[in-house]
Amino acid sequence: MGMRASRQIFPNWFCILWLPLLLRAISCSPLPAAELPSPAALPSRLSQGQTCVGCVLVVSVIEQLAQWHNSTVKAAVERLCNYIPEKLQGFCYVLAEVYGPHIAELIDREMNADVVCHSLRLCKQDPGQPLCHLYPPPKVGLSAAIWKAKRILKNSKDLKSTVGFPNLCAFPLLADLCERIKYVLRNKLPFEDFDGDKFSTFPTLRGYHWRGRDCDDKNTTVYPGRRPDNWDVKSDSNCNGIWGVDPKDGIPYEEKFCKGADSQGVVLLGDSAGAHFHIPPEWMTVTQMSTKSFANLPMAFTDELDWPQFSEITGFLNSTIGGWTDSLYLRLRRRNRCNHRDLQNISQNGGSSRNLLSLIKSLARNQLLDNPAIVIYATIGNDVCNGNRDTLAHMTTPKEMFSNVMQALRYLDSRLPNSSHVILTGLVDGRFLWDNLHNRYHPLGQLNRDVTYSQLYSFLNCLQVSPCSGWLTANETLRNLTSERALQLSNVLKEITRTQKFANFDVFYMDFPLKQTAEEWHRMGGEPWQLIEPVDGFHPSQIAAALGTSVTWQKALHEWPQVLGKENPFNDQIEAIFKDQGGH
Repeated sequence: MGMRASRQIFPNWFCILWLPLLLRAISCSPLPAAELPSPAALPSRLSQGQTCVGCVLVVSVIEQLAQWHNSTVKAAVERLCNYIPEKLQGFCYVLAEVYGPHIAELIDREMNADVVCHSLRLCKQDPGQPLCHLYPPPKVGLSAAIWKAKRILKNSKDLKSTVGFPNLCAFPLLADLCERIKYVLRNKLPFEDFDGDKFSTFPTLRGYHWRGRDCDDKNTTVYPGRRPDNWDVKSDSNCNGIWGVDPKDGIPYEEKFCKGADSQGVVLLGDSAGAHFHIPPEWMTVTQMSTKSFANLPMAFTDELDWPQFSEITGFLNSTIGGWTDSLYLRLRRRNRCNHRDLQNISQNGGSSRNLLSLIKSLARNQLLDNPAIVIYATIGNDVCNGNRDTLAHMTTPKEMFSNVMQALRYLDSRLPNSSHVILTGLVDGRFLWDNLHNRYHPLGQLNRDVTYSQLYSFLNCLQVSPCSGWLTANETLRNLTSERALQLSNVLKEITRTQKFANFDVFYMDFPLKQTAEEWHRMGGEPWQLIEPVDGFHPSQIAAALGTSVTWQKALHEWPQVLGKENPFNDQIEAIFKDQGGH
């Protein structure tokens, strides 16, 4: 089978096998990479809480589709499956065949999504714990409504047969694909990388959405960020699109335009905010829902629900998820066109100072052959964020933070070329989230004005899958204590920049620019809540990412001009000669 054919067939299975990662990503809790669930597993192996969240969201959308289109529930299920791209429709119809009749029967009896999912045993009550619910309880009480629903479904043979799912990776035809998926999850390296240089010609699956695009995936000595081989007289060894010899004077273009130009790449070591986690609100806003709403679903799946190509540090494509793209990489590229494609986004959902010690090993930088790099170290929340009920006990301590960051910096010192730079970013003050969202309606609650962010946060906390129990809570004391610990950890980073020296890079500190970003957005006429992702109510939005770039750039220009390098006077000439080779 040819490469093109295999690529077309591949996403069908991949998207199905990738689902456990996505449900893990939604919670964004800071587990080490080794603790991510096996992609071989399906819902029987998933966290009960994540399964419950998924069920309530889907059932809510089905119920609202029926309401909005004045249709039957069965027609709403079919409509939803038809909206989904063809690659995934088969999987959708299988689930609809299994659960659809039961969902329809219960919704027709005016039972809400909480009741439906508890009766289907996709939401479960832990012993001694309350019944978790997103919506206000029915008048008869949640327990009574669930008991009634279970009675209705008691004799359903089909329902009994749905308990437990087979391990798809046990099938011989899928075993190899499963192993390759596990490799991507463990190592955060491209799924498709024929020469093993950690760069790819494929966009998703940790490909060039995350790292500069490889321009020769069959040659391990050709990749973005390296110093040119013999000034790239015969070929483009560093994938910046500049190669060959000027016929007018016989000087290689790379030498003429890039020699002494302070060429450098940008690397992000971060978390879900840096990876730019985003769930499109149109996926669960029925008044806007259409086939167009889900066109990006396969891409989103295979990028772990992250959009690094639009992100604050390494974004390079025009945003298709609202707002606009402005990034440190794009600004460095405009400053010096020789930096083209030299980017690496080494982030993961749930990234923290602890699990970054494993993630950092996927860095692609050769001290002898490559250009220096600006490395942004930004784990802005997960050292204080977790979904545990005793959240304070699971936060990183200042002592642990110092140890983790120093280990990471020592590793970078052994890998980065001389004259590199490292910027440590402080933790965010997440009280901004509750203060600006708690009484607003979530996309899922806008049709009937029945789900606020306060309800969503309470639901996630009850299930212990909240991305941050310390900030996404009505408990003001807990929110303040979480911010206090975040400030302590930021002070650790400040102390490191004051007291530690490294052989191959200098190190700087900057506060996470939330306050400045909010002030700038206010001056532009915006509202604070627009800086937060609408679906998860936790991550920075596309607008926040773009504005944050501007704040960071201005700080660097005024306080650390040496970090950004000088402007290349030949940028216009480079663009004129190599305009056809400047694409990403």
